[in-house]
Amino acid sequence: MSRAEFGRIAKLVYSESGIVLPDSKQPLVVSRLSKRLRVLGLGSFSDYVQLVEGAQGQDERGCMISALTTNVTRFLREIHHFEQLRQEVLPPLIAEARRGRRVRIWSAGCSTGEEPYSIAFTLLDACPEAARLDIKILATDIDPEVIATAQRGIYPAQALSPLPPATLGKYLQPRGAGQHEVTEAVRELLSFRVLNLLAQWPFRGPFDVIFCRNVVIYLDAETKETLWQRYASVLAPGGYLFIGHSERVSATAMGYFQTAGVTAYRRSGAGQPGPATAPH
Repeated sequence: MSRAEFGRIAKLVYSESGIVLPDSKQPLVVSRLSKRLRVLGLGSFSDYVQLVEGAQGQDERGCMISALTTNVTRFLREIHHFEQLRQEVLPPLIAEARRGRRVRIWSAGCSTGEEPYSIAFTLLDACPEAARLDIKILATDIDPEVIATAQRGIYPAQALSPLPPATLGKYLQPRGAGQHEVTEAVRELLSFRVLNLLAQWPFRGPFDVIFCRNVVIYLDAETKETLWQRYASVLAPGGYLFIGHSERVSATAMGYFQTAGVTAYRRSGAGQPGPATAPH
């Protein structure tokens, strides 16, 4: 792959997903996209670039993004967020849901599903009748392959080690060959969708809780700023935003948020960022 070819791929990846690929990532791009060349039977990166830049390359652009995104997740990752969810966030929402209020939670960048299922487990522990109330969890990711894995809800035993035995016994059932499957009671709470966070969102909210963890670390400052404001536009007043351990909401966007814990924020009543329009 020449520097020029890498530059064209990096530009396309940025325009499609907001992900920034610095020059240091060229070896990684070569390694991961070489597999796509073999699958497609292409002889050079020049041929590949022509494909993904062309009108017929839409499907492959999706495959390219899938190949270049890193999906690192686990059940109950960053456990302090789930403790805050259990102790502080959910109790008033559940009380309102029992009085007939709509409650919505969004796992944005859900990867292979461990995060939204962890949210569902926490919710069901606090509210066993959640499926009979107007409470739903939306789980989205740009990568159709990880969404397909999440929808299957089948995980090897080693992936379940962070879960307490009681949770494992209540919400997952053995399938043989060392695998476990989430139960129907959990599935009823969740909807999985492929969604590019930089595209137009097919909803307006409001959401009571948004998890967007370890997503914006791959974006540049301008794209991050846009995303924070878009989240503010679909969060209900007082709603919570949970982000990754190395991420921070920008100083400008803090006009819409107030700190609510370790990498946790609440939507303040001040400021109105406008509708959740796509950045490009």
